[in-house]
Amino acid sequence: MKVNTGKGYLPLIVVAAILSLSLVVNLPGLAVSPMLGTLKKVFPHSTQLEEQLLTMLPNLLIIPCLLLGGRISLSNHKIPVITCSLIIYAVSGIAYLFAESMTALIIISCALGVGAGLLIPFSTGLIADTFTGRYRMRQMGYQSAISNMTLVVATFVVGWLSKGDWHMPFLVYLIPLVPLAMTFFLKRIPKADLDDSAADAGSQPDSATAPRGVRTHDGLILSRVFACIGLYFFVTFCVIVLSYYAPYVAEKEHLSSEFTGTITSVFFLFVFLPGFFLSKIINVFKQSTMIVCIAMIFIGLAIFAAWPTSTGMMMGAVLMGLGYGTSQPMIYDKATFTTTDPRKATLVLSFILAGNYLAIVVAPFVIDFMRSLMHAENVRAFSFIFNCALSGLFLILAIIKRKSFIFRS
Repeated sequence: MKVNTGKGYLPLIVVAAILSLSLVVNLPGLAVSPMLGTLKKVFPHSTQLEEQLLTMLPNLLIIPCLLLGGRISLSNHKIPVITCSLIIYAVSGIAYLFAESMTALIIISCALGVGAGLLIPFSTGLIADTFTGRYRMRQMGYQSAISNMTLVVATFVVGWLSKGDWHMPFLVYLIPLVPLAMTFFLKRIPKADLDDSAADAGSQPDSATAPRGVRTHDGLILSRVFACIGLYFFVTFCVIVLSYYAPYVAEKEHLSSEFTGTITSVFFLFVFLPGFFLSKIINVFKQSTMIVCIAMIFIGLAIFAAWPTSTGMMMGAVLMGLGYGTSQPMIYDKATFTTTDPRKATLVLSFILAGNYLAIVVAPFVIDFMRSLMHAENVRAFSFIFNCALSGLFLILAIIKRKSFIFRS
């Protein structure tokens, strides 16, 4: 069986190998967020910041390695880099099982971030290289759905495994063994798609044309690149609060650690679902799709902040997940229209993905700083209230600028 790419056909097993990379791109740090409470018991003298470093450090190391991976994508060494990054990722997952201190966990997290950072640009970049038009949008939706579905399963498994030995939840970091076993099939991707030096930019069907008077640099439409980075940074900044702070809100509400795992799984479940129905969602909301996504994030944060009970948190997680899950693949697709040279699709995706991981890294520092600045240490759901206010302002901006490249569908 073969799959239409818009430029030809690829064997289904090759497309499966490309999509298998999506299994691991969202796992660093986020998969273990439900077990932060457990680690507090294992290492009672650790601080909240040290525990959060386990989720932040992989993403911090991801950023420079992600940009390096994007630069490497301009060469013809894509498959070896993908293979090496998966090996680093898998070895780090194994090392977690033998760690006996918080310091060791943090060091291993750094190695995990290196492997993930090198890999992540190619999870979307290979799709941009091999697919075009509506076929690419469909695969971007699948890519987003698979990456987030992995988190749904991973967070559920982490919550279940955390009842036993505290090392067991880190077994989720062995998932890269699956795409590693499938890298052989990536060699069957046409050389013209993999080797940018062998492709002719002018012959590519998806070449973007820079609007008149808009500045470009080395084939990049700078205003669009920065707009995509800013949008991805902001929507991630707004929703990542759930991974960082939901466990502590739940604890104050005397909810179990199992519920924390459930709420995180529900969030990523609804991030996952829109990927399979992206075209239909866009057909319904048309040019207002991105605005609707931002509105759902705003409403979800508002419910979570105003009604931090099990029911309210569930409703908030559902709306935030739907908004984020729909906007994510749309941003990936918009990224391919930020360059006049399609051979640089992976490179520009690395820039835009860096905005996502930068948001993951800085969010707790910014939120904790604002909490201290406003003397709101005793406000139960301050992080959700603060992000709700930010998303409300961003929603107003999106409505005003609804006809701009970044906000229209």
